[in-house]
Amino acid sequence: MRRSLPCGGRLHIDRQVPFLCVYRQPPDHDDAGTEQLVKSEASYLVAPGAAEYHEGVSKLVDQIAQTLSHEFGAFLIVEVWSAPEGGQANDPSVPTVLPTFTIRAPKTAKMTRTAEALAKRLRKIKVLKHGVEVELVRGGNAGPPMLPRLIAPARASELNCWFLGIAVPPVFRKANTGDQFPLVIRSLRRSLSLAMRQAYFEFARARTTHSPPHYHTLGRKAVVRAVWDVDRQLADVSNQFDYLLQLTPVNANSAWKEFEEGGFKQPPEFHYRPLPIDPTVLKSQLFKIPIERVEDPALQRLFQEKQEELELKLTMLRDRDTPRFLYESLTLFGSVRDGVLTLAEELLRKLPSNPPSGDLLFDAAEFSTQVQAEIDHYREISPVFKAKVQVSDDVSGLIVSRGKLMINSDLKLSRSRVDALLAHEVGTHLVTYFNGRHQPFQQLYSGLAGYEELQEGLAVLSEYLVGGLSTSRLRQLAARVVAVRMMSNGASFVDTFQTLHNDCKFTPRSSYNIAMRVFRGGGLTKDAVYLRGLVAILQYVSKGGDLAPLLVGKMAVKHIPIIKELQYRDVLKPVPITPRYMTNPDSVDRLERLRGGTGSVFDLVAENATRQNDA
Repeated sequence: MRRSLPCGGRLHIDRQVPFLCVYRQPPDHDDAGTEQLVKSEASYLVAPGAAEYHEGVSKLVDQIAQTLSHEFGAFLIVEVWSAPEGGQANDPSVPTVLPTFTIRAPKTAKMTRTAEALAKRLRKIKVLKHGVEVELVRGGNAGPPMLPRLIAPARASELNCWFLGIAVPPVFRKANTGDQFPLVIRSLRRSLSLAMRQAYFEFARARTTHSPPHYHTLGRKAVVRAVWDVDRQLADVSNQFDYLLQLTPVNANSAWKEFEEGGFKQPPEFHYRPLPIDPTVLKSQLFKIPIERVEDPALQRLFQEKQEELELKLTMLRDRDTPRFLYESLTLFGSVRDGVLTLAEELLRKLPSNPPSGDLLFDAAEFSTQVQAEIDHYREISPVFKAKVQVSDDVSGLIVSRGKLMINSDLKLSRSRVDALLAHEVGTHLVTYFNGRHQPFQQLYSGLAGYEELQEGLAVLSEYLVGGLSTSRLRQLAARVVAVRMMSNGASFVDTFQTLHNDCKFTPRSSYNIAMRVFRGGGLTKDAVYLRGLVAILQYVSKGGDLAPLLVGKMAVKHIPIIKELQYRDVLKPVPITPRYMTNPDSVDRLERLRGGTGSVFDLVAENATRQNDA
């Protein structure tokens, strides 16, 4: 139910729930920003507080309480208002005292746990890096001090209707002008919503016939049209260019031959596909998207992050093959931290640099046949899996682009790597792409901002789970980190190649491939995310993290909580496709062993050594 009320009021009831969040506009002064704090709730009322509207508002609240109390056995009304100005500098980044939330609750012990659950979560709030204080006042009116009660006490008792009040410190606006701080409002709105959800949850389990399994299930399930419009428009921009494909040299094979024939002394010259878009025009389209219309602060932040990432990627495409590209790449993917570099150097030092084995080699056509068989397997599981495979001479190695796996025509790989690559490219990249396409949010297939690290970490983990993560592969990932650090510090292509070949003991072609990936476009630091992502996913698993939420689509580690929340709220659908490595008994056993491990990459090395000895 969504209804407009007088004076800009609004009634929003997502579905039947045993609570209503209320904000009444003060009749005697402006209260900029406060009403935004309730608009994330599954059930909220924004109403005028003037005396002439009181009777109508009271009747409306009474009717809602009567209906839903009958349905659930009890009903909770949480009213929110802004506390008086004071104790705060005009610049809220320099508070004179800690902001104080005041909770007003009944004296009865029946509401103690609900009030304390609210207080506990409120104490976790940070406002511009400052903590807050929470005062719990029992007894008296649980509403704004200058406004009459919404329902008289006797009538509330008759309805089994309970009240909580929250006076919020107005740190989201300037005290002297009322000018709002949008980012503070958004952060506070999200934090307050989570706190109130904890109160709803405790109340529902203690006082009603409703037993929600998790407090997130009491969040919004209905998603307003503005969300879908913004999601679609962001996807429209993202779908107009393939970022990684535009940065992949089309002449990688011929450039290698020239580099080899020149004795590895002159850096190769890479050529790229013409840009299919004008980055400046597309940026204009990007920033016309009305993200500010999205009421849910968590979703609004996801969309803003994606908007910022797309803007940076468009800038990088504009600056391809210029000195500016490297600095933009460092902004997007980050630099190589000392800890990751130390791990990479340790892997290169401790793991043997095995010479090429006599293992059977697969060419591009043979591997393409294996990929097609794997695609057919997943298509039998779900018709939404519409992946394709293509052999091409203008890509380097393997690249997944919009549901298609592209294979370089000169590819040669050992039989022992086939299962690992199928798990990496098909079982992870393509499965998460089509699982994401199945979801109502298009960002889950195009990728939430910063998804690459977790996505590549999961893909490398999948290689281990199918028994195909060799020491040679780990050395390759480590070498990419070393190459990114060298390139970022100003080393040339030739210097980086020589270090990989002479010091790290890679073959000339392998050294070239690693350097080419790192120097493409003008210096792409993305290749450092493979090892960094593997470290992150191993730590996640060792702490009991579930891989299932990661298969919903393409996301970063920081997005896992909101993905779980959206699953609890039934906003997201169940995934249609589960990778083989999540159900294969041997893979499941390997995953369980990691759960009891240290979260170190060397756990994989030890497992690999044990497996080889057993063989």
